[in-house]
Amino acid sequence: MIRVMIIDDSALVRQVISEILESDPGITVIGMAQDPIFAQKYLEKEWPDVIILDIEMPRMDGITFLKKIMHEHPTPVIICSTLTEKGTQTTMAAMSAGAVGIITKPKLGVKGFLQESKIILVDTVRSAAQVKMNTRKPVVVEQSSESGSASLRTESKNEVKRTIPIYHPREKNTADVILPKSSGAILSTTDKVIVLGASTGGTQAIEVLLKQLPVDSPGIAIVQHMPEHFTKAFADRLNTVCDIEVKEAENNDRIIQGRVLIAPGNRHMVLKRSGARYYVEVVDGPLVNRHRPSVDVLFRSAAREAGKNAMGIILTGMGDDGSNGMLEMYEVGCHNIAQDEKTSIVFGMPKEAIRKNAVTEILPLDKIPAAIMKFAERIEKNE
Repeated sequence: MIRVMIIDDSALVRQVISEILESDPGITVIGMAQDPIFAQKYLEKEWPDVIILDIEMPRMDGITFLKKIMHEHPTPVIICSTLTEKGTQTTMAAMSAGAVGIITKPKLGVKGFLQESKIILVDTVRSAAQVKMNTRKPVVVEQSSESGSASLRTESKNEVKRTIPIYHPREKNTADVILPKSSGAILSTTDKVIVLGASTGGTQAIEVLLKQLPVDSPGIAIVQHMPEHFTKAFADRLNTVCDIEVKEAENNDRIIQGRVLIAPGNRHMVLKRSGARYYVEVVDGPLVNRHRPSVDVLFRSAAREAGKNAMGIILTGMGDDGSNGMLEMYEVGCHNIAQDEKTSIVFGMPKEAIRKNAVTEILPLDKIPAAIMKFAERIEKNE
């Protein structure tokens, strides 16, 4: 059972989030509070596995409390934010301070919102519960064939930390709802493209990776699971700290040397080709693998449009989004890389791609930039 604490100054927001989470049999809300000061009463009695935290609250703001948590008792924290420009900027600051995920304030009264919000919220909490906080001892997952559950044990003492039910999500659309599979071989071109997917822990991993890339690196298209509006703030921030250009993708944006395109939250991104040149389209559609944008959609489009002219990279994240698309890329000759377990915050998405034999290399995060440049050189030499 994943234990959750909700801290938000809106009683209605607390109620809606609590009802959504309590509808999942593997999650329980152990307490709700209108601000961090009130929350201390609950926290003194029982510490949660995951905290959902508002930012703008009376008496103590969320950023201050987040920093306090990360200093005194590191715990996975999900930021509950508004979609305002100020809210997105503050939320990105919270991610830099140690938050592991973002959810948006519930759109109360909007018909059809609750079904998708339930999927996203539950998945975000489950993903956060698996995050390896920096100060925690390394953990290994042990699965019991009899109970169908996974026990998390510290390697040092081999003691059970907590048991999380193995999660088999339903209602999972595949990339078929957006575009069909590749139908044949793709001609080689001098242009090359990198497609990358990530989820929990990905914001930090992507920043580490992109900071190491030179301005002449291949063009990159990225799907990072993140709500709408926040992807623009994420891209804008990366653009200020990286040598290469980083922007939120727009329709018909070209993938060119030294440019990174981030898929907009709540939209799928597909790779397209015109002659030897690559560009992206941003499209609507249902959740794929319970996500929008979906890594599988991007990877399938890369298999269709680029073939072995593309490299696929899958980073930290929970679930299996991207594994099927990466297998399709592998089958058409792409060189694929999965982040290794040691450097992954959550070794879910890379693990699934490895399990499906869709990966050419397994590398620590700091070795991936060099592999990207090596791939670019090999393509240029037509090797």
